[in-house]
Amino acid sequence: QVQLVESGGGLVQPGGSLRLSCAASGRFLSVNRMAWYRQDPGKQRELVAAITSGGGTNYADSVKGRFTISRDNVKNTVYLQMNSLKPEDTAVYYCNADVRPYISSTYYPYWGQGTQVTVSS
Repeated sequence: QVQLVESGGGLVQPGGSLRLSCAASGRFLSVNRMAWYRQDPGKQRELVAAITSGGGTNYADSVKGRFTISRDNVKNTVYLQMNSLKPEDTAVYYCNADVRPYISSTYYPYWGQGTQVTVSS
């Protein structure tokens, strides 16, 4: 069973910073693409940032220059450093990863449980 466990959300003032972490655990052979999405109530889930196993990244236009995604392939962990946070960044943030389970030739998408980020004064 593969699990993605997130941590690091919370309440922060506008202009502040937070760092999210997401670790993959369980029985699996490898992790490919890892990403962060976010969702506000009543809105569609949107991609925030993604990173390949080789380190290639892409970001939503709304977070470019403020957020940085990184990963530790040894720990199978992805991070999202969020700086200069704005109230519109408030959402539940979800970790997503394409994981190849043990004894499988296919990668499957897995999701974390979500962590709340609230930006408010």
